[in-house]
Amino acid sequence: MKNSPSPSDEMLKVKILHRYDISPPPDSVPATTLPLPFLDIPWLLCCPMQRLFFYDFPESPSSFAQTTLPLLVRSLSLCLRHFFPFAARLVLPLAPPQKPHILYSDGDSLSLTVAESAANFAELISDEPRGATLIHPLVPQLAPPCASDGARIGPVMAIQVTLFPNKGICIGVQFLHVVADGSSFTHFMKSWASIHKSGGDPTCIDSDDPSPFHDRGVIKDPNGLEPILLKDWWSFVCPSPSSSPSPSPSPSPSPTPPTVADKVRATFVLRKAHIDMLKAQILSQLKNDGLDSESDPIHLSTFVVTCAFIWVCIIKSRDKEHQCQDQLSSESGNDEFCYFVFVADCRERLGYSIPLTYFGNCLDICFISEKRSSLLGKSGLPLAARAIGKRAKEVGTGGALRGAKRWIEDFKIANDADVVMVAGSPRQKVYDTNFGWGRLRKSHMVHIDVSRAISLAESKDGDGGVEVGLALTRVSMDHFIPLFEKGLKSFMPL
Repeated sequence: MKNSPSPSDEMLKVKILHRYDISPPPDSVPATTLPLPFLDIPWLLCCPMQRLFFYDFPESPSSFAQTTLPLLVRSLSLCLRHFFPFAARLVLPLAPPQKPHILYSDGDSLSLTVAESAANFAELISDEPRGATLIHPLVPQLAPPCASDGARIGPVMAIQVTLFPNKGICIGVQFLHVVADGSSFTHFMKSWASIHKSGGDPTCIDSDDPSPFHDRGVIKDPNGLEPILLKDWWSFVCPSPSSSPSPSPSPSPSPTPPTVADKVRATFVLRKAHIDMLKAQILSQLKNDGLDSESDPIHLSTFVVTCAFIWVCIIKSRDKEHQCQDQLSSESGNDEFCYFVFVADCRERLGYSIPLTYFGNCLDICFISEKRSSLLGKSGLPLAARAIGKRAKEVGTGGALRGAKRWIEDFKIANDADVVMVAGSPRQKVYDTNFGWGRLRKSHMVHIDVSRAISLAESKDGDGGVEVGLALTRVSMDHFIPLFEKGLKSFMPL
């Protein structure tokens, strides 16, 4: 795998053709205020989510404008009747005790941009390493919030449809995580795709897929987590009385992070055979090291072993990068903790009934830490798998929300350290998002370029494997690739 040459500025540009404000059909949604339960509050700190959906689309601009575009606009409006919070506004008060909330008023809309690109479509959907900036023009811009009545009020979603004439089409979405988690967003995209594929029939999703459930009151808070998390959030975003919160005040890593221009993106695929052999190797090493027993068996799911393998490869690649910069790795650096952060859907794990189509955030945030020296050692992979597997097992056996009152404090700690986060999930089946143009060719999570996250999705080949999206510095990527390939060979039979 080799880094592709940098594209010209002209190739990166898109030509804006139209801009629309898309609302639910008139009088179809009443004015609604949605509070933010405690499960939403930590996501006020998260950078906006950005995802791209690429499809083959061998049609001309005139054909697109006459047939596809009107149907995209109509089907999106019809879909927003069910998913109206994406057309709503996030209201952030300037000071406590007022609480952030989502407000929908009749006529509220989201921005839909239509563009055209001359970029190389085949390169955009490739797994090969390339400059991270290549796909950023395909991400829609989210308008900044405005001050109004003692609060900052702004949109929560923007969409961009980019045509690659006679080659392909890309749907780019940017939205605030505080409004919805990955399951809710995927539900929205698949519903929009179904309405579009049906030719604009809004009933096509009613029989096959229940409508989203919007009653935030279904989330219970017996441990009083909301005031704790709200207090921590206020102290985080408003450290002084003169400051005011922003719509998504994502903290800045320290030291100064590399810019997107310094990053390289690539997709790495672990096929089912790789995963099965990786599980066997980790289990064997854990037993040899006395870290697995019949009384407390390790939880080795596809998610666990994939995350452990990628985490260790990233830590080793960063260590090699630091050695190149500093000539040698310091002992104190090896004693530092590295963090791994993932989320787990809690709709069936909180001990009371929450509809599977609950619209909002229903996630447990799980923080894992291990010493850098441990992850770099010969037992780094099984130790990482054991730590991730233990926490994942706890979530599934009554331990969901353990440590929830420290979520924001833990974000602060992890943010100032070496952290890898997880975005997306193979369980969301993103490649089943079908607009009627054939199977999704590629999906990218663009915000991993700045969030220090990896993205996970099911293999587009449908073989039970996993796609891992990475954005690393060029030097780190050059080290990661051989570590990944060597790792695959080490646990695959000859």
